Amino acid sequence: MTTILVTGGTGTLGRLVTARLRADGHDVRVLSRHREPYAVDLRQGGAGLDAAVEGVDTIVHCATTKTGGDEKAAAHLIAAARRAGVGHLVFISIVGVDRVPFGYYKAKLAIEKAIEESGLGWTVLRTTQFHDLPVMLLKALSKSPVVLLPADVRDQPIEVAEVADRLAELAVGEPAGRVEDMGGPEIRTFESLARAYLKAAGRRRAVVSVPLWGKAYRAFREGGHLTSEHAVGKGTFEEYLARRQR
Repeated sequence: MTTILVTGGTGTLGRLVTARLRADGHDVRVLSRHREPYAVDLRQGGAGLDAAVEGVDTIVHCATTKTGGDEKAAAHLIAAARRAGVGHLVFISIVGVDRVPFGYYKAKLAIEKAIEESGLGWTVLRTTQFHDLPVMLLKALSKSPVVLLPADVRDQPIEVAEVADRLAELAVGEPAGRVEDMGGPEIRTFESLARAYLKAAGRRRAVVSVPLWGKAYRAFREGGHLTSEHAVGKGTFEEYLARRQR
């Protein structure tokens, strides 16, 4: 049995990773800002973080925030892992962080580099975005009578449960460095995803593609966030929508 700390262990991905590791008999600690006994804000660090990592064999770092501070949080986690002698740090990243000059992606790439240079045993898995991200965006966009989409942008959403299975597998293995990317089974135009979502949600909306500008948009349009050579996912967007409706 291995003692594993999952940061962000109550989130979309982290809770599934936690469940899979526990089902396999591992001792899993969940670190989250609001869940005892390891209620820790990684951006602050401190004694609570040191207590969470003490005696841990492996850390699976799933925690992230929409309000920034991920690089600072990772620095605190790495420092605590060093002090505790943690043998393996597993990090979930995003396909294209080295190709798309988007703020959130830049932070992920910086964290990857910090982990690589940490002196710890490490594994980094990059995946395409989970199905729930385009749904969240489309739900917001479809509040208007006209759904405005970025022109010529495609996406490759993946089932989060499949990513959780892979992370759990990596967590109990030896440090492997940067492993092969994971992409969803289909590369889809954003318009096709929008129409599938609207159909499943029973919403009638006009869909209009609008050209945007900037380096990040150009990189998305060129497919910097896609990985056609690693389209290993099985669950499709329509299957996710059907399950979500049920």
